[in-house]
Amino acid sequence: MTASPRHRPFLTDARAPLTREIDVVNEHGIRDTVSIPAERSLTVYVDKRELVTLMTLGAMPELLVLGYLRNQRLVRSIDEVEAVTVDWEVQAAAVQTRDGIQDLEARTSQRVVTTGCGQGSVFGGLMDEIDDIRLPGEARLTQGQLYGLLDAIRLQETTYKSAGSVHGCALFQGERMLKFVEDVGRHNAIDTIAGWMWLQDPARMAGDDKVFYTTGRLTSEMIIKAAQMGIPIVVSRSGITQMGYELAERLGLCAIGRATNKHFLCYTAPWRLTLQPELAAAPRPARTAPQGA
Repeated sequence: MTASPRHRPFLTDARAPLTREIDVVNEHGIRDTVSIPAERSLTVYVDKRELVTLMTLGAMPELLVLGYLRNQRLVRSIDEVEAVTVDWEVQAAAVQTRDGIQDLEARTSQRVVTTGCGQGSVFGGLMDEIDDIRLPGEARLTQGQLYGLLDAIRLQETTYKSAGSVHGCALFQGERMLKFVEDVGRHNAIDTIAGWMWLQDPARMAGDDKVFYTTGRLTSEMIIKAAQMGIPIVVSRSGITQMGYELAERLGLCAIGRATNKHFLCYTAPWRLTLQPELAAAPRPARTAPQGA
């Protein structure tokens, strides 16, 4: 059994409004007030060296920064991070490591701008490490659990429902939701979940029995990040790109897309999905509205 982290970094708890209200005029010439996502920039400094500027809602910026460092393979263990301090007045996050990051400049010199909303980026060396990733062969998901997962997402209260224009990601164990995150880019949302996982007991929060859900496309970036987190099954409301498909096949990662209501397409590793086709034809159970609704 993996031991718990020896060291937990100091994290600020910087909060920022997720939405703001603006005045609009609709097609009938009527003035109204609507909410929009409060996108803002966050420049990340590692040991006083500027690393990257992320565009984010700012819901959980410390977790976002931790997950970014993890998924970029710039920091291998949370024990290496002394503190993450976020100050929204200067729109900056200061990361202090315990012993510095060796060859940081060389490791971040090759940057690839991704297709992520909000302009994600990955550092070029990540692709070289793909063949070192080993996903657990025994991980499975039943069709019934998939439907339960999708139902949990449908009932989740979200910024998207009130303001739109954001992506949501969630971590599941079977059909039980463990963490839900929204941001302007799906890459930020998955990084935030990665940061949250890192802070949990590693024996309990390993990715081998988890399922990752995203509202966004299954691009190569999303497949790589899920695999680096040790998660063998990824579900999306949207579709998959060619490179995402090829990487998922190469990794033995089960990629499920176009997943809404009872419809889905299993693109890769179908042996990880236990089909129950009779459930697709069964009517959805009626849900009783709460009293007073």
